[in-house]
Amino acid sequence: MTTLEEGRRVRLAEDLGIGEALAGEPGAVVGFLTLGAGMEGTVERVHGELPQSQEVREYQRLKALFEDYGHTMPEASRERLAAEIAELEPRWAAYQGQGRRVTVRVRWDNGFVLDELHQDVLTLL
Repeated sequence: MTTLEEGRRVRLAEDLGIGEALAGEPGAVVGFLTLGAGMEGTVERVHGELPQSQEVREYQRLKALFEDYGHTMPEASRERLAAEIAELEPRWAAYQGQGRRVTVRVRWDNGFVLDELHQDVLTLL
């Protein structure tokens, strides 16, 4: 997906369940709010990149450790560390392949505003 920018028009790519609708006495659930696929709106603000998964952060940590200190480690420790890195490598490659992923604030044409919305549920118009 092309990087989202302020002012870009977007469309909701799939139904999005927001949460329970409450009315009357506290905790009385009367429904569930869903925004339907196809809704259109305008990006008001781009917040920044989505957080990395635990596996991606661990890969980066282990890779840096290996590159900085691998040459000083005993052979068995170095091999074990290399095996751990190799095990996490597919997750790292998938993360790299995603490109920059962000969250945004979108004002929908019907007046709703969603903040910190993942770009994965949006398509550009």
